[in-house]
Amino acid sequence: MPTGLIDWLQANLWTVLGVVALLLLVFSWKLVARLFGIIIIPDDSIGLVTKKFVLFGSHRDLPAGKIIALKGEAGLQADTLAPGLKFGYWPWQYDVEISRFLVVPNGQIAIVESCDGKPMAAGHILGRQVASDDFQDARAFLENGGERGVQMAVIPPGTWRINRLVFTTELVKMEVIPAGKIGVVEAKDGKPLSGGRIIGRHVDCDSYQDAQAFMTMGGERGPQMTIIPQGQYRINPKLFTVTMEDVTDIPDNMVGIVTTKEGEPLKSGTIAGREVAGHNMFQDAQSFVDHGGSKGLQEQVLLAGRYFINSRFATVEIQEMTKVPIANVGVVIAYVGDEGVDVTGDAFKHGNLVSRGEKGVWVQPLDPGKYPINTYTHKVEIVPTANVVLNWATGKTEAHNLDKNLSTITVRSSDGFTFNLDVSQIIHIPRTEAPKVIARFGSMANLVTQVLEPTIGNYFRNAAQNSDVIDFLKQRSHRQNEAKNSISSALSEYNVGAVDTLIGDITPPNELMKTLTDRKLAEQEQITYGTQEQAEMIRKNLAQATAMADTQPGVVTAERSVQIASFTADATVKTAQGQAKAKEVNAAADAMVLKTVGAAEGEKILAVGTSEAEVIKKKTAAMDPEKYAMVEVARALAASGFKLVPDIIASGGGSGTDGGNSLVNILLASVIRDNVKKADEKK
Repeated sequence: MPTGLIDWLQANLWTVLGVVALLLLVFSWKLVARLFGIIIIPDDSIGLVTKKFVLFGSHRDLPAGKIIALKGEAGLQADTLAPGLKFGYWPWQYDVEISRFLVVPNGQIAIVESCDGKPMAAGHILGRQVASDDFQDARAFLENGGERGVQMAVIPPGTWRINRLVFTTELVKMEVIPAGKIGVVEAKDGKPLSGGRIIGRHVDCDSYQDAQAFMTMGGERGPQMTIIPQGQYRINPKLFTVTMEDVTDIPDNMVGIVTTKEGEPLKSGTIAGREVAGHNMFQDAQSFVDHGGSKGLQEQVLLAGRYFINSRFATVEIQEMTKVPIANVGVVIAYVGDEGVDVTGDAFKHGNLVSRGEKGVWVQPLDPGKYPINTYTHKVEIVPTANVVLNWATGKTEAHNLDKNLSTITVRSSDGFTFNLDVSQIIHIPRTEAPKVIARFGSMANLVTQVLEPTIGNYFRNAAQNSDVIDFLKQRSHRQNEAKNSISSALSEYNVGAVDTLIGDITPPNELMKTLTDRKLAEQEQITYGTQEQAEMIRKNLAQATAMADTQPGVVTAERSVQIASFTADATVKTAQGQAKAKEVNAAADAMVLKTVGAAEGEKILAVGTSEAEVIKKKTAAMDPEKYAMVEVARALAASGFKLVPDIIASGGGSGTDGGNSLVNILLASVIRDNVKKADEKK
């Protein structure tokens, strides 16, 4: 030990001894007090007492089967010691255990189990609730008939003086139902379900928080009708099992089809329960049952909204609202309702039409729009009121799909050929006639298969048998008009209007088509040759026209020249005519002069000629006539200046003594020479 510490202790010895004595006094007084039967219970605790023995008296031992002493017997005592100073609890006779209060936090509850009490009634699993100040008074619990085992009642949040020698506790969370959820409850105890029922009826028990009320009011074991809405609940899980489920949300443009699991059995011949009042759209199951609701499919539907519906009581199937498109009507076939009275009278003998709300086909159809129809109790047949096209053509289907099972029609002609043809039929069903069509056939599909398909198919088969293939092809337009009239008449009997019948592709047999094709090819070749010939003529005419166009300027010039020449000629003619007229006048005058002069000259010439003739006659008489002719020729030549010696002298075969012939020859030679010369000049 350090020297300094020793010195300090020596200097402060009495002080140190005083402190030690005080500490011993403080911590040992409890021991001293305990020796004298004195116990101090803290403020946050209780004293649990166990009595070790009893010295005197008749209640020395506990009754058979008992664990907790109520009358001072040895053993675990029902009574506890409250906080404070207690006397008379000698340590050799009593064992006192300090036990803190039971604290149940917020959001939790305490499940209680008793180790003593009356045995539970047969078939029960929880001890009934008795007055015991929430299990803080164990004596009251036992004296009031509290039962041994797990208790119905629970201890809520708070601080509690619980005798842990009698009761054991277990902290569990409260049941919390969040938004958008509901709690579906199943009871583990209660009366048995009776009469074939599958769900326990509602009892007032503060949303299953008052277990004793549930049992007292006749709560039944099993699934419960009443659900727990959003919130926090002190529910004993030893008695009730709570399962959270989603609330039922019906979106816009949708409906909920309800099927209940509890209620009266459906009446014979009905398929759905009639609408009853008071159940708040199936959210109050007990009220539904009390008002005579039937189990099974319900006529009433749920519209858009949020519903707290117990899935153990009813299921909800969400479907789209029934939509009737524009240019259509909806014909309603009701499978529920009162038996309807036919409103069509004797004129329509193919089915009954009834008023709305009655069983049968409603005479008044639904116009375009959306309707909350229960598709299990009512069927809506959509009937187009606009023109409908149906195709008898394999692989060709309209959007309505009514012709999806129709195919190209095969027919046989009078000449034994089999061929195919496509047909389109346009029909129209008026709004007021739509219910009659459905009453007669049940659906548009049945109308097609039972009436339209055989009617149109048989018509064209019969028509083809009265014609050969070629004639059928050539008279297509005529056949189409006949078909329209005939089919229109036939369909009117079924309240269906036939707008038009159209023949599409016609497919003759291959062997016939080859013959027709060859013939057509030959015709086309002739047309081609004719076309080529016409083209050649056109080309020739074009060439001529081109040439004419090319020569047109010359033609125009020539025409102008002709016109000018014509004008010139006309002018010349006019001039000539004028000159001729003038000459005619002059000639007339000259003629008169000449006539006068001529007469005088004639008389002169006649006198001279007569005189010369007499001379010549005398000359010829004096010499030979041929020689006289030569003399005259020579004289004429000399007078004309003609060369008597030619450039070329030709001698003939005659004798030189033939002088006449020589001169003639010379003259001929000269003439020939002049002609040759003129010909050369022309070249």
